[in-house]
Amino acid sequence: MQLLEKIKTKFMAMGCALFARCKTLVQKFDWAKTYAFILKHKKRIIIAVVILFAANYAYDRFVPKSAKKVPPQLVTTTLVQTVDTPVIIEATGNIVAANIVDIRPQTTNIVSKIHIKEGQAVKAGDLLFTLDDRASRANYEKAKALADDATRQYKRSLELIEKKFISQAAADTSKANMQSAQANARAAEVAMSFDHIRSPISGRAGVINVFPGSLVQAGTNIATTSSATSTTTTGAMVTITQLDPINVQFTVSEKEIPLILGAREASEELTVSVDINGSNTPVEGKVFVVDNQVDPAIGAVRVKAQLSNANALMIPGQFVRIKLKAKTLKDSLSVPTQAIVTNTKGDHLYVVEKDNKVALKPVKVIYQYQGSTVVTGVNAGDKIVVEGKQNLRPNGVIRESASAGK
Repeated sequence: MQLLEKIKTKFMAMGCALFARCKTLVQKFDWAKTYAFILKHKKRIIIAVVILFAANYAYDRFVPKSAKKVPPQLVTTTLVQTVDTPVIIEATGNIVAANIVDIRPQTTNIVSKIHIKEGQAVKAGDLLFTLDDRASRANYEKAKALADDATRQYKRSLELIEKKFISQAAADTSKANMQSAQANARAAEVAMSFDHIRSPISGRAGVINVFPGSLVQAGTNIATTSSATSTTTTGAMVTITQLDPINVQFTVSEKEIPLILGAREASEELTVSVDINGSNTPVEGKVFVVDNQVDPAIGAVRVKAQLSNANALMIPGQFVRIKLKAKTLKDSLSVPTQAIVTNTKGDHLYVVEKDNKVALKPVKVIYQYQGSTVVTGVNAGDKIVVEGKQNLRPNGVIRESASAGK
């Protein structure tokens, strides 16, 4: 311990002595004389500085890089590949029904019977509701009886006109009466059919908003219920929604419209892949309509595609993610996106040439998606730098660490 204390004390003494000497030198330094010397010999000083910079530039300019012994840059390379690249447009959209119908009465009447349950699958023509048809049935039977009587009268007039007992005018009047009565009977039959409400489409029934005994009326609002605190208006007796097949609706930016229209002109089928929350398997579908105008508010065009929904995983209004395959770039040159070098002059690639030297070649980017880029300006089979290009310069020497293409 005493030895350590002696060493510590000795070092502190040496440090104090060095600091005191430096302080003395600074105090003795004549700044005025130094400034006067610089002013007196400033031209010589400037010439010396210029000579130093010129010598450094000449060394960098004329001495080969190999003489400077700069080590090769360690990089990763790959080969430019020729592949068929699908052009994918990603979007978000909503599931919409292929057909949806709000069931409303065509006459004011009382609900007599409900033939379906909420959520039930129905087919086109299935009976949904029966209204009180006593009055309409009586009207039909009355009109039918009058039509039958008018028919008999007309047939009787044809027999009488043959015997010259009545004139032709009387027979024509009898015929007109028959036709009018038959028309009234058909109208009464149609009115009676309004009391038997059937499904116009196949689909699934939603929530039923009426009950046996409810009074419904023709119009937008079929029923109104008032209580002490609120008034409830019913817009439809039930809604029938077609779920299979089902549609997806989304928008595509106007800058991508040429891709879609170009594919349709080339008779290429536009397909979509829909990702649904809660499902690991995307649903495939086909585009069946592209809107004929761009919405100026959002600068996009609406697109609809039809999907199979046999397992009933999708319902209208559901949010989904869509991938639209617009077209396929045949025999395109594909490179990793990270290999692209972008500067003020555009996009470039470092291409490996002879003696492991690299050249910076300009390229044109055609399409980018998920780490792959389609370009022009290079040749298939060219070896390009993927990683390690940050410190590269044209004509720089490289050493490969691995090949991404192998």
